[in-house]
Amino acid sequence: MLDIAAELTEWLAEGRAFAVATVVGASGSAPRGPGAALAVDAEGTVIGSVSGGCVEGAVYELCAQALVDGAPVLERFGYSDEDAFAVGLTCGGVIDILITPVGAERAVFARAVEAAGRGDGVALARVMRGPAELVGQALTVRTDGSYEGRLPDSLARTVADEAKALLDSGRTGTVELSEDGSRCPGGLTVFVESSLPPPRMIVFGSIDFAAALVRAGKFLGYHVTVCDAREVFTTRARFPEADEIVVDWPHRYLARTSVDGRTVLCVLTHDPKFDVPLLELALRLPVAYVGAMGSRRTHEDRNRRLREAGVGEAELARLRSPIGLDLGGRTPEEVAVSIVAETVAVRHGRGGGALGSVGGEVAH
Repeated sequence: MLDIAAELTEWLAEGRAFAVATVVGASGSAPRGPGAALAVDAEGTVIGSVSGGCVEGAVYELCAQALVDGAPVLERFGYSDEDAFAVGLTCGGVIDILITPVGAERAVFARAVEAAGRGDGVALARVMRGPAELVGQALTVRTDGSYEGRLPDSLARTVADEAKALLDSGRTGTVELSEDGSRCPGGLTVFVESSLPPPRMIVFGSIDFAAALVRAGKFLGYHVTVCDAREVFTTRARFPEADEIVVDWPHRYLARTSVDGRTVLCVLTHDPKFDVPLLELALRLPVAYVGAMGSRRTHEDRNRRLREAGVGEAELARLRSPIGLDLGGRTPEEVAVSIVAETVAVRHGRGGGALGSVGGEVAH
């Protein structure tokens, strides 16, 4: 539900009664992953989505009923071979949805939603399976490990620890526990939804391709920084959609800024005096992606220079160069699509081939 935090913050501030449906499990070709949410208020207003349309009507009715009953419900939706027109997922996937009326746990939900809306790191842990008196109860967990909620003390401490571990890695998922708080599976399933500030994309090189990449990066939800040492090219007028514009030598800026395991570094300068010191540092940082623009000849020359600078083969293997997937694009916009497509593929451990040629379950 944290993916609709901005809208829910308004509802909470207005004191609206509402129920929220959250995808807590997904398998096969499910259209939305865990954490996707839909909320319905007492007037019938809807925000969010859990399936892209397949089961929205049925989930709407479950939310409306939960508002009347005041009790959480865990429902499974899947494709029906016997009746393809039955309520289910025609894409062949299966999703589990937890419908929770926001009543007694309102303050806990509010803390999580408000934090996510501000861009703070926060996790919301909810009991999705277990004793009736525990199902639906929630815990808000912050990045410093502090928490609040109505779970029994011993269980709350364990849930908070598990939720913080998921939050630290930016993951959303389930944890199997026992009612007494031990970590041995014992009939209690807790769904932990993590929300972190947007991941960073740092674009080095103030060129036309960078302007298109900034737009594509913003579309994917990145906090985008443009960095170049050339002040005349590195201006707000050229990059109006960038979150930050930095005039500095790329390697000096990278050395002093913060990055993490979700950060994407795109080197578009293709000039050795910029590229080599920058990549020498970038390839040794724990970031998600390092890509560099240039022809194959430029790539070979750059690798030679990096080896001479002491960059090892394991570090060089992390470099995505020439940057982007082979889409055949030529315009700045087409190249930007190929670059962000590669970052998505890397994040999910995929090769970036055509879906029609991939065996097994399809994932976009």
